[in-house]
Amino acid sequence: MTAPAFKATVLTLFPEMFPGPLGHSLAGKALKDGLWSLETVDIRAHARDKHRTVDDTPFGGGAGMVMRPDVVDAAITAAHPGEGPLIYLTPRGEVLRQPRVKALAKEPAVTILCGRYEGVDQRVLDKHNALEISIGDFVLSGGEAAAITLLDAVVRMVPGVVGKTESLEDESFETGLLEYPLYTRPQVWNDVPVPDVLMSGHHANIDKWRRQQAEDITRQRRPDLWSGYVAAQKQEQEGQ
Repeated sequence: MTAPAFKATVLTLFPEMFPGPLGHSLAGKALKDGLWSLETVDIRAHARDKHRTVDDTPFGGGAGMVMRPDVVDAAITAAHPGEGPLIYLTPRGEVLRQPRVKALAKEPAVTILCGRYEGVDQRVLDKHNALEISIGDFVLSGGEAAAITLLDAVVRMVPGVVGKTESLEDESFETGLLEYPLYTRPQVWNDVPVPDVLMSGHHANIDKWRRQQAEDITRQRRPDLWSGYVAAQKQEQEGQ
């Protein structure tokens, strides 16, 4: 059997949370078929006392607990082979966007550190040059749900996981725009018909309609994306 194209290692206090949703649908089938692999490492197994303590109170005071650098460092050292980036999931990180997803999918491997409590001691993050990534401007109880989200996004970009590459090309963010509206049978539902252009069989008109819909939706719902798209279009025209 050939080696998987992409290897994921997750450092967590709750290894039983994996593969979770990643064991189903496209990601699950690809995992079973060996297109990618998933290993979990129990951070608590690297604790140094009989109580398997992984956290302590923060210096300087404050609420909550902080994951100890010595314990986390031992887990990283044991699990991270130096192949691919070490990712720490945190609300203060770089917001995950499709270009980063595509870049990670080209890596041979990633190691993901899932924080808990108030977070991880900064010194261990600095030592291992962790790439800090956020999946959005909100707070979760821990990094596991974020890790599943990140891996779901990345794995589907691994060659062979999604059957038709056209499906990837038309998705939101691939062109800098949100995706256009989608329709399927029945042709009329709740007295609302499918737009006529989609029934016309005229592919050029369909493509034009979809592009216009994507532009309108992006402009209305995501002004930040729209500004970037307009700037990219202008730069492309100036370069011609």
